[in-house]
Amino acid sequence: MGKKHPRIKKNDKVIVITGKEKGKIGAVLKVDPEKERVIVEKINIVKKHARSGPTTAQGGIIEKEAPLHISNVMIVCNKCTEATRVGMRILEDGSKVRVCRKCDEPMDE
Repeated sequence: MGKKHPRIKKNDKVIVITGKEKGKIGAVLKVDPEKERVIVEKINIVKKHARSGPTTAQGGIIEKEAPLHISNVMIVCNKCTEATRVGMRILEDGSKVRVCRKCDEPMDE
């Protein structure tokens, strides 16, 4: 049995529903479907100690976003501005589009 394709995409607005960052909203920077993880802008910040080298000009403590499990975030609809589940609909031209389950509006422009 294969893995499910994630319904969250890059640049989607999501809200964290569990954990220490619960209730915070941010934009998705990266989705990793293999590991089922997402990196959300300014959420789950960790401190990484880095040595200076050819790639990093200056060493020190660097703050960066750590990945969250995809089940711990919920997509926020642009129209009704609420956290919602995502459904799929096939349009007349045959293309698939994600829809909000609360307001039934398409999420993809």
